Amino acid sequence: MTPLSGIRVVEVGAFMAAPFATMQLADLGATVIKVENPAGGDQVRAIGPFAAGHSSPFARLNRNKRSVALDLKSPDGAAAFRRLVESADVLVENLRPGAMRKLGLGFDDLRTLNPGLVYVSASGWGQDGPLADLPGLDIMAQARGGLMSVTGMPGGDPVKVGVPIADLVCGLYGALGAVSALHARTLTGQGQHVDVSLLESAVSFAIWEAGKFFATGEVGGPLGSAHQSTAPYQAIRTADGWCTVGAVTPKTWRGFCVALGLTGLLDDERYADAHDRHGLRHELIPAIERVTAERTTAEVVTALEAEGVPCAPISDYSQVFDDAHLNQRRFFWDAEHPEMGPVRQLGSAMRFSETPTRRGPAGPLLGADTVEVLRECGLTEQEIDRLLAEGAAAQSPTPLESS
Repeated sequence: MTPLSGIRVVEVGAFMAAPFATMQLADLGATVIKVENPAGGDQVRAIGPFAAGHSSPFARLNRNKRSVALDLKSPDGAAAFRRLVESADVLVENLRPGAMRKLGLGFDDLRTLNPGLVYVSASGWGQDGPLADLPGLDIMAQARGGLMSVTGMPGGDPVKVGVPIADLVCGLYGALGAVSALHARTLTGQGQHVDVSLLESAVSFAIWEAGKFFATGEVGGPLGSAHQSTAPYQAIRTADGWCTVGAVTPKTWRGFCVALGLTGLLDDERYADAHDRHGLRHELIPAIERVTAERTTAEVVTALEAEGVPCAPISDYSQVFDDAHLNQRRFFWDAEHPEMGPVRQLGSAMRFSETPTRRGPAGPLLGADTVEVLRECGLTEQEIDRLLAEGAAAQSPTPLESS
């Protein structure tokens, strides 16, 4: 039993937003059928690094899914796709707005076949508005959505968040929208269209920036690792690197000063309030770093932890992927692939006490499940053979065991 047992999802996705959304749904136990073009499939299949000739990122982003290779521009391929949708609960797509409609596979087209269908569309700018028809990638959403205006160091070059955050969170909103619409369907019996965009996902992060602007008219800018309004809440230099601290409450500020032998700062009324300390960061942080620069990161972290002060070292991913805490919680796991062998996976961030998330196979081979899924949808052997012969469908020569 998994949280979404019995839910059937069809994905028409590429790159990040839709596949990340359906990865969440697949982890939660939904049967996810990834529909790909027989001529190469999802473009991520061609993006390295590669292992045994297969894309390593694809094998992780598309775990727990089944692959059906269909040419949706072919009349027979589109007809077979409609058969898939007839029995689906959710469809997730991230093609350019209007592309599915031009194929006769838009929401209004498919709801006539399946009134309960939840249809999730992810795009750069949304399904309408003056930008809707423009191409939109993660960095453009980060730029137009304001994230790049507050990321990086003051006076430095524009910097994006190091991971494709707009893409990924758009995928999360898509997954959340899907399960919410499924719940609404239990009340109304009707499906609906869910429109999520990279731009609005990026802008939705601006909680502190909106609070400042709408209250005072002040526009935020890049602060490096520092918080927008309190201090010390940032990375501080140590003898062998950096660590992060968050001493913003009266209790943690006192513990911070005690741990580092900076009790003199407690007597300075200018530093009594976290907001006031933020305004004096230009002198406070150098005073702190004169002490921390004489100690290793491990020494600083150990001292702060002993006083209950929030802190952490800055880890690179070689350290993250071998982190003792994450390993003890069994966050990482291996998914089997027929040619790559065990593929190390990042775990789901959702933990359920009674209905755990699924840990199934790695991303499937292109068309690995085409024939099996089409049979499940009621197509005859003759119909399937014709699709394969016409090139409107394709079957992997070494199918991945379906989940």
